[in-house]
Amino acid sequence: MKNIDRIRKVKIEKLNNLIKAGMNPYPAKTSRTHSNKEALDNFSKLKNKKIYLAGRIRSIRQHGGSTFCHIEDGADAEKQPTQIQAFLRKNEIGKEKYDLFIENIEIGDFVEFKGSLFKTKRGEKTIEVKDWKILSKTLLPLPEEWYGLKDTEERYRKRYLDLIMNPETRDVFKKRSQILKLIREFLDKHNFLEVETPILQPMYGGASAKPFTTHLDALNTDLYLRISDELYLKRLIVGGFEKVYEVSKDFRNEGIDRQHSPEFTQIEFYWAYANYEDLMKFTEKMICFVVKEVCQKLKIEFEDKKISFKTPWRKITYRDLILKHTKIDINKTKTEKELREEIRKKKFKIDFSGIAGYGPILDTLYKEYCRPKVIQPTFITDHPAELMPLAKRKKEDPSKIESFQLLIYGYELIKAYSELNDPQDQKQRWLEQEGLAKKGLEEYEALDEEYIQALEHGMPPTAGFGIGIDRLTAILTNQHSIRDVILFPFMRPKKKK
Repeated sequence: MKNIDRIRKVKIEKLNNLIKAGMNPYPAKTSRTHSNKEALDNFSKLKNKKIYLAGRIRSIRQHGGSTFCHIEDGADAEKQPTQIQAFLRKNEIGKEKYDLFIENIEIGDFVEFKGSLFKTKRGEKTIEVKDWKILSKTLLPLPEEWYGLKDTEERYRKRYLDLIMNPETRDVFKKRSQILKLIREFLDKHNFLEVETPILQPMYGGASAKPFTTHLDALNTDLYLRISDELYLKRLIVGGFEKVYEVSKDFRNEGIDRQHSPEFTQIEFYWAYANYEDLMKFTEKMICFVVKEVCQKLKIEFEDKKISFKTPWRKITYRDLILKHTKIDINKTKTEKELREEIRKKKFKIDFSGIAGYGPILDTLYKEYCRPKVIQPTFITDHPAELMPLAKRKKEDPSKIESFQLLIYGYELIKAYSELNDPQDQKQRWLEQEGLAKKGLEEYEALDEEYIQALEHGMPPTAGFGIGIDRLTAILTNQHSIRDVILFPFMRPKKKK
């Protein structure tokens, strides 16, 4: 018999012992009057008063007819789990109840203690137990050396164990929650309205990505999980709202790596009568507000670098960044044929499978050889029009668009632009995308006739962006992969034995 099976068998025997003694090992209710932190913080007021505490057993030490143990709860959401010591005496709770505890309660079990607070000779605040009851009997043990696990993927597959054993993991996810709260607070303060748009969509759009497809039996029609909420949010701008945002779960049927997950969280917002230059100023203020609150400073460590969020942030055009790192001038290399030739001559290794057209090839070059070299917060501006079909062209150079990306340590954190509100130009740009799809481009933006119709009713000058919450959290908590900041990241299914 395997060791874990043997342990489980022993635990079930102890479970049955509790049942035979008349205990319900999984009661629906507890009499808890205070959290551990409340008991510790209000020790002087509660001393010698009857209270009820509850939590998970984290240690047990037996000394003859008495036992010390620690119970832990997580009632204080802003802090780490709190432990308090409990003292059980056979003379106080009776031999039968004491022996039942000693013989059947183990580390990991949830218990409730009735008693009063006192200080030990060493000065430790402790509850002297007058009575106890089981709240949840465990049938599997906690990991003994969680830090030493060789298979780190178990931390993702069994996040609940990671949270129990690693206070640092809990802190990461508390900060993630704080980041979302702060961004909402900032946008609400600037009069943005939080809204909800469809996740199931008859036409996917708002990004160049491969969607997940599903089927609605009731209407016998195929639907898509959204890859972005952009087109619906801009419909709301058409409808008269001037500032809207959404905290959204989006889905893209793409590869999985340290920066990408098929299911991810982002916040998109749209702001009428603003342009991309307004957005850059707004972005600096918003991100600095979040960083100060979460990290208590504007200079942080991420991976092996020190990242400074002190403003103003660096700005560089897309053309200048490409020129700096590849020696290719996109103002002179303007066609797909010329670009392919330059890549070949300079011996850049690019996998052209699944990509076609000047924009997608250029974007692949940029992602491989330029983006990873940008470490400090930097705005990359004025992209070629082929890269973002939903962005407005620059008046002084229609081959470029009013756009920016915010890069930090090679991560694209934000993509933003002045929104294209010319329905005829928008339709033509999407038709060009569909033409590239016929030439072999796998990820492209499809023509959405209903959105074109919405634009024909008139959309004011508007700017908007999407910010990746997973990536921002990874950077601010110094986590190597976004899987470390997603509570239950998607994992390759285990093969059945």
